[in-house]
Amino acid sequence: MNRHHVLLAFFLSITTAFGQIANDNTFKAQIDGKEFVTQPRRVRIGNFWWITANTVKPDKSLRIWLGSYDKREIIETGTYLVVDADKPDTRENKKKVEDLAKYKGIATIKYVEETREPRMEYHVGKSQNGDETIDVKMGADGFLEATFSTNLVGSYWKEKGTATVFGGMGRLINKMEDKAITKASGYDSDIDPEGNGYKKQDKQDQIVIKNGMVKLKMK
Repeated sequence: MNRHHVLLAFFLSITTAFGQIANDNTFKAQIDGKEFVTQPRRVRIGNFWWITANTVKPDKSLRIWLGSYDKREIIETGTYLVVDADKPDTRENKKKVEDLAKYKGIATIKYVEETREPRMEYHVGKSQNGDETIDVKMGADGFLEATFSTNLVGSYWKEKGTATVFGGMGRLINKMEDKAITKASGYDSDIDPEGNGYKKQDKQDQIVIKNGMVKLKMK
């Protein structure tokens, strides 16, 4: 049994018994005027921890990374400068944070929404260098609380014809398994279209997020 089948069986058994894995975390925001409410989680991707907030039908994922240039994972109370999600650690960003003592570090934001099922097309939004901020408070109870509003640069992605043809039924099954894992666990499973058999379209727009609020247990 491969990795996907093992994970799928595990998460489906949990969902059948208890529903989606619950927690005491909260996330609320208005995304392009629509309410987005879910229970966020903390997930490690590579060497970094991310806050990830996900919903299904359609699949949506919003990720926030908070960090510092000295590679510390300790998140401090204060204001974080939102920077380009693709190029967060530039010399210019580092200089701005160091020169303006009001910032505790930097942050990136990425939003992905499935616009055609099953994961055939996506709308993706990424933070830019626009002098936006995220305000963070670390409570004595171990909860991180963050508030923000942001305008993300939006792009559109479609599954490549070659990926559909050569992937065949196996690719479709994998996508359905990923959707089931996302629904069962609350963690997005392979939702990002970049580098995954999708082509970026010419159309661009903005994804507007207002009144973002996160409360997440950190320890």
